[in-house]
Amino acid sequence: MGILVLALILISLNQHGDAHGPDSCNHGGGLCRVGSCISGEYLAQYCFEPIILCCKNLSLATTES
Repeated sequence: MGILVLALILISLNQHGDAHGPDSCNHGGGLCRVGSCISGEYLAQYCFEPIILCCKNLSLATTES
């Protein structure tokens, strides 16, 4: 029963809102962080909305544009 509940939670986290998952974040050059991004980073997307953020370095954003 516990495994079923865990599976349902993981599925719902992955499908909720704008959640892309850690693979998408890491592939895009970001890091998943809990709570908030650190100085010099910006919120690019969510790994698991709304708690785990995908933060990318500001210097990467300026060189890509």
